Amino acid sequence: MSIRRIEVGPRMSQAVIHGNTVYLAGQVGKAGVSVAEQTKAALAEVERLLVASGSDKSRILQATIWLADMNDFAEMNAVWDAWVDPANTPARATGEAKLATPDYKVEVIVIAAID
Repeated sequence: MSIRRIEVGPRMSQAVIHGNTVYLAGQVGKAGVSVAEQTKAALAEVERLLVASGSDKSRILQATIWLADMNDFAEMNAVWDAWVDPANTPARATGEAKLATPDYKVEVIVIAAID
């Protein structure tokens, strides 16, 4: 089975397609802005990469969301709930983690199906 990579860089690819599955790298928003703004930007990048991969948000199988502070859970969820396809919600986990820089507050990672 072939492997196709999208937006390949020296350290990582933004998306990797294997079979009928696409795996996205963690997506973040602009460092230093609010959790809501970072979440909106990260989800816009997720959506863009899914489309580039031949998928869309209705095909997301699993989402992993990392927050720098779980106190931001409700703020992130308000953006997520407005964005996610309500008829096709994925399996999801959210946890707290130290992100690449203290200015990042949220990182979103998804795996999706492709037809």
